[in-house]
Amino acid sequence: MPHFRIIARGCSSGVFAFKQGMPGRFSILRNSRIGRDHLLRYIVRRLFSATITLIIVLSIVFVLLRQMPIEGYFENFDKLSDAVINSRLEQLGLNDPIHIQLKDFFLNLLHGDLGTSARYRVGADIVDIIVEKAPISMAIGVMSMAVAMLFGIPLGAAMARSKGRLWDKFGTLFIVLINAVPSAVYYIFIQMYATDAFNIPMLFDRANPATWILPVFSMSLGNTAYYAMWLRRYMLDEMNKDYVKLAKAKGVSTRKITMRHVFRNAFVPMIQYIPTSLLYTIGGSIYIESLYSVPGMGGLLVDVINRQDNSMVQAIVMIYCIIGVVGLLMGDLLMGVVDPRIKFAKKEGAR
Repeated sequence: MPHFRIIARGCSSGVFAFKQGMPGRFSILRNSRIGRDHLLRYIVRRLFSATITLIIVLSIVFVLLRQMPIEGYFENFDKLSDAVINSRLEQLGLNDPIHIQLKDFFLNLLHGDLGTSARYRVGADIVDIIVEKAPISMAIGVMSMAVAMLFGIPLGAAMARSKGRLWDKFGTLFIVLINAVPSAVYYIFIQMYATDAFNIPMLFDRANPATWILPVFSMSLGNTAYYAMWLRRYMLDEMNKDYVKLAKAKGVSTRKITMRHVFRNAFVPMIQYIPTSLLYTIGGSIYIESLYSVPGMGGLLVDVINRQDNSMVQAIVMIYCIIGVVGLLMGDLLMGVVDPRIKFAKKEGAR
């Protein structure tokens, strides 16, 4: 008996518990290491599958864009001789078989080389142009996401808590309007009437903070409705579960149950979609940036399509593909890390 007391008081208490078949410190550490190993293997698998998906998507987009007319690779195409055109095509590698072009594209992509602009800014590196435009789209995207979460999440929670009452009816009306009315309609409505009502310039000026308000607000409306709608649905599902009924039967207040348990459990599924929506928003809304003349990625894509600058179109479309795949990957990984109910290892006997 004294021997057991010494062991229990000392630093080897975990060994004593382990020998007695109890979940001591060593067994807990072992389980945590196993959990980390499973998480690491899951991340590696997801990275591998995302890489394969990205290669396939980029290959398909590359082949489709190679079907565009060759005029988009030249400035003043009609004035060039056949010899100059063939020389330029040879320089760009467009005379090579498609599999050779695809291989060269991926090799250049690994080195950060997206080619040069043929019409938008003749001879300029596409990477330099994108680096110049991307920060504006990123700034507007991050601010619009912050506004969407600031208003959408509290609105969804209020709708769930007051189901069938005033807040729920107001939120439902807002969600229906945003989803039913084409976004181009209320974007133009906001631009036309809000600029006069609040005396805000109609076109974007990077140096004028007031001109950031309407693009950010307009871009946030879709995500605001999205967060409110899904959070309400998930919270109502949680409120009907047995643990909520048991907590109410024990006398726990509805407010405490809602904030400490229902909201936290309902918010977990939404985490999967936050990285995707954030990355797409950072990429820039094509319509909003064109509407307010924002010199970002969205407006750039419209401009290069109008100019038929094939190299620029290809590069920007590739960037949007990468944004989509990376967003889905980040959502899956974040969901797995945040939600402890997700198991990263296959069950025994599973096939």
